[in-house]
Amino acid sequence: MSMPLTVDAQAHGLVGDGMTNDQPALAKLVDALGAACEADGRPRVIRVPAGRYVIRDQGVVWRSGVSLIGAGRGATCFVLCNPDAPRTPVPLAWFTSQLHGAGPDHHLADITFAHFEIDGSGVVTEEYDVLAKGLGLQYVLRGRFSDLYIHDTAATGFGCDFLQDTVVEGVLAARCGRQDPGDRMGGAGLGIGIGGWGMVERLTLTGCTALGNGTNGIFVELQQEEWPPPRGIRITACHAEDNRFGISDWGADGLVVSSSTMVSNHEAGFDVSSQGTAGVGGRGGIVTGCVIDGNARDGIGFGNTPGPYAFRGNRISNNGRYGYWEHNLAGGDQEPVTDLVLESNDIRDNALDGIRVDAGLRDPAIMGNRIRNNGRRAAPAASGGGEGVHFTSLSLTDENADWPPDGHRGKRLTVGGQSALVTFNTSTQLALAPMRPGAGTAWTEGTPEAGSAYHLPDSPGPRAGITTAAAVTGAQLSDNRTWDDQQPKTQTHGVWITHTGHWTGCRVTNNDFGRNASSATRFDTSPDGCRWRDNDTGSWAVSDG
Repeated sequence: MSMPLTVDAQAHGLVGDGMTNDQPALAKLVDALGAACEADGRPRVIRVPAGRYVIRDQGVVWRSGVSLIGAGRGATCFVLCNPDAPRTPVPLAWFTSQLHGAGPDHHLADITFAHFEIDGSGVVTEEYDVLAKGLGLQYVLRGRFSDLYIHDTAATGFGCDFLQDTVVEGVLAARCGRQDPGDRMGGAGLGIGIGGWGMVERLTLTGCTALGNGTNGIFVELQQEEWPPPRGIRITACHAEDNRFGISDWGADGLVVSSSTMVSNHEAGFDVSSQGTAGVGGRGGIVTGCVIDGNARDGIGFGNTPGPYAFRGNRISNNGRYGYWEHNLAGGDQEPVTDLVLESNDIRDNALDGIRVDAGLRDPAIMGNRIRNNGRRAAPAASGGGEGVHFTSLSLTDENADWPPDGHRGKRLTVGGQSALVTFNTSTQLALAPMRPGAGTAWTEGTPEAGSAYHLPDSPGPRAGITTAAAVTGAQLSDNRTWDDQQPKTQTHGVWITHTGHWTGCRVTNNDFGRNASSATRFDTSPDGCRWRDNDTGSWAVSDG
């Protein structure tokens, strides 16, 4: 049977009334068009008019050369559900190595998915299943995914792996990973496995948004430890908010992240670590021109990588713990990071240290950064209850309080047997992080009653612009300014080397470490063999603290 190059879905049996199961008709049409493309080498397009198309109990196995084009988000919607198959994940479309033999020599080519919505709220599996995605395609060549709205899936929303010569643009992924408890694989807004094509994967993600997803907003993840981390991946002009992690590099080489925003995520705005499937952190990446702001814990979490990496020209601000945190997770690469670059960043108003080094660095370059007004978590312990104390799903108000603004940022509030994380505060109100990404409340057992007693812990000790609690060798620190211009000041020192920190063979020149709350520097361990020149520092004596 000859098939035209463009077909109307409703002319081939799809109904789109929100009740009829359209999966069999769509699967039959995809097979027919795939066979036609295989026969004559000419890709086909399915046009799907406005409607709600139910995909029930099984996904559609996709074919090379078949594209799916809707009438727009909110107009064309694919509704996924599995009422009669509770053990079966139901993506809209899938093609995987595990189930369908996908690979470099058996791939999908010349496909486009554009201008529609995927509602995954009807899929509930008996146990969490990483394949319960919105889209689950592997080994795609010359793909284009554009103007998609994917939401409320049980696992990852856009979960496509090994994308070569592919563009992902304008994808909105919201509240995906519903069934992911937060520590399982998958459960992201946009999760892309990498490494299947070898050392280069030419992939661009642009203009995508990830909101309230269970694990990552956007991540790339090396799938096999023995595979070489691939180059060629770019993430630009994207937004990640209210996810566990905003954007993560779990195994790329030379990932470029630019002009993106990572705000109000629960663990870190940007993450490089060994948390991915292969346990391999990214390397050689560049993060530039991004806003990394208001994340509940850290702005940047970085470790489990040999390096290099570069962060240039970013705003890293208002985060609930550290602006930049160098640390290694157990089980991943533990060697010192070589050739880390922190250059021309604005690192300000974070709750504790602006830059915190808890894992080894070799030959880092920390240059031209403005590191100011950190250490905001300076308020003493506080308790209250009774008249004037009120709670909402995401706040506590104590009309009798007089807290310093943001003095409790990042603290753990306890109310009876419940606790919640403070994201910021005014003189009388605490704003609280949702209990998990996508949740509308901070409370696991319901909003506390008015007048309930609460407690906030004390603030920690020194909170410096740059803190070193690990071995740093061969560093270049130049032209940085670490200062505090608030009243009262909260950033205690410009530079602090702790009892566990060591500076060896470093060059520290032309920095301004003055105007902090306590002193310019605090050295619980003396620098060794360092060149110290033309810095505004004050005393360089070893602290008694």
